[in-house]
Amino acid sequence: MKLRIIAFGAHPDDCELKAGGVAAKWAAQDHKVKFVATTNGDVGHFSIAGGPLALRRKAEVQSCAGILGIETQVLDIHDGELMPTIENRRTIARLIREWQADIVLCHRPCDYHPDHRYTGMLVQDAAVLVAARFFVTDTPPCKKNPVILYYSDEFKKPYPFDPAIIVSVDEVIDKKRACIDAIPSQFADRDSWMGRYLPGVPEDDDGRKKFIHDWLIGMDAEVADRYRNLLVQRYGEEQGRKISYAEAFELCQYGSQPSAAELSQLFPM
Repeated sequence: MKLRIIAFGAHPDDCELKAGGVAAKWAAQDHKVKFVATTNGDVGHFSIAGGPLALRRKAEVQSCAGILGIETQVLDIHDGELMPTIENRRTIARLIREWQADIVLCHRPCDYHPDHRYTGMLVQDAAVLVAARFFVTDTPPCKKNPVILYYSDEFKKPYPFDPAIIVSVDEVIDKKRACIDAIPSQFADRDSWMGRYLPGVPEDDDGRKKFIHDWLIGMDAEVADRYRNLLVQRYGEEQGRKISYAEAFELCQYGSQPSAAELSQLFPM
């Protein structure tokens, strides 16, 4: 069976960073993957904003979609202004239903950024309703509530990230690197968000690019190291110890609840 996966990120770069590897692996197996940014990212820079930045960031994730072999969409909601309204709940439900998703990915609703939190809340609020026949009747309902999973993060309250599945992305890490290179508005410009936000970023262009690139890819290395026992369980002792980069996901209780074996079958080895 070919799967249909839709991933929601708050800004045009979140899905690419948190699920770019597994998306590339799904796409390589002819599963259908779509990334959706729930805001247009129009304030995520220190020298440009508004329409010019929104258009630039949309073009960047369109380039990433070509690299990963997936589809992408950016909603026209201002960066920093996403709210868990009934209108936005309907929008998220429609997107899931139009895609007829088997799997939905999103942020956990405990996060430093309100757009991240509300993206997670909106997906949670759309759960179950996506299968309700008389909710947003302009789109056909999902045949069942999809499996919903959260991206990894390091927030501890109200409870820390609890991974249910982990995926090695070693064989597609070059595609994630290419996606990082394709998003200079966030990761390369002198006035990019990371260029100004991260402490210790070098002033020169080459040094800044390498520093941020290594920091971002290092997050996947940290996931592999932190959840090494899960890699060993899934891939075996010898292979699991050798994996350098990984993406991990937590199962949301509001979606369908596959067994551990069923969940493993949904994610590419």
